[in-house]
Amino acid sequence: MSFSMTGYGQSALHFGGYKVEIEVKSVNHRYCEVVIRLPREWTRFEDPLRRTVQRFVKRGRIDVFINKEAEENTAPPVLLNHKAVNTYMEAAREVSERHGLNGELTVRDLLSLPGVFLTPEEVGTNQDPEPEEWGRVLEEGLVRAMEGLVAMRTSEGSFLARDVEQRLNRLEKLHGEMVQLAPSVVEEYRNKLRQRLTELNDGSFAFDEHKFGMEIAIFADRCNIDEELIRLHSHFEQCKGLLRADEPVGRKLDFLIQEMNREVNTIGSKANHLTLVNRVVEMKAELEKIREQLANIE
Repeated sequence: MSFSMTGYGQSALHFGGYKVEIEVKSVNHRYCEVVIRLPREWTRFEDPLRRTVQRFVKRGRIDVFINKEAEENTAPPVLLNHKAVNTYMEAAREVSERHGLNGELTVRDLLSLPGVFLTPEEVGTNQDPEPEEWGRVLEEGLVRAMEGLVAMRTSEGSFLARDVEQRLNRLEKLHGEMVQLAPSVVEEYRNKLRQRLTELNDGSFAFDEHKFGMEIAIFADRCNIDEELIRLHSHFEQCKGLLRADEPVGRKLDFLIQEMNREVNTIGSKANHLTLVNRVVEMKAELEKIREQLANIE
């Protein structure tokens, strides 16, 4: 099974009064490059998260975006500082008795005074999750997002593999036509050369069958494409096998396409036959289309 290098995945989790959103995007790349963007307080988790990504993909550029937001219905927890409240009330009573001032300390006045409320951090009862807990949450969220990304890469990879295999079938058809045409090249050359010599022979020279045969043998050796055709057939079979492999095969396939191009170019340089040259042009066009598709296969 082939995998595309293009994909997208996302996940969202709610934990500790926060919403954590994770997005993962991937595009084609020569190697495996992972870029993670996350809040500063979670920088310690970057390396473990990168290793998690690399468990799922072997090639491509993967961008991971992690965002943390406080839940809208979550208010920061506060505690009433009873000691401070008592102190303020005693102070108000003392001022009133000692200086003969009238007036009362209302609840609104009291709650607006500094130190009446304490945060969990100030009393040592902070309820925020521990760093290790955040590590587990981020790992879980990233795994979910990566599963979505891999599903998309698998779906697109299957489509690319089918397209490449159809083009390989087209190449095999052209290859079969070349195999049938190859033997006729020498025969057609022999007939044309004999005809031309016959037309040019005005009786001033004798036809030498031996030299004629040597010329045909030299031409046959120069335009022989049997080895190239055999290697092309082998490359077709290797490509089809790799398309069904459960591992990254993009680089191997790219190498085989380069080898096919080389063989086809050799056939084009050897072929002294119009139909063969036309088949070479068609093969090169199909190979270029395959090469473009392989640029996005892992």
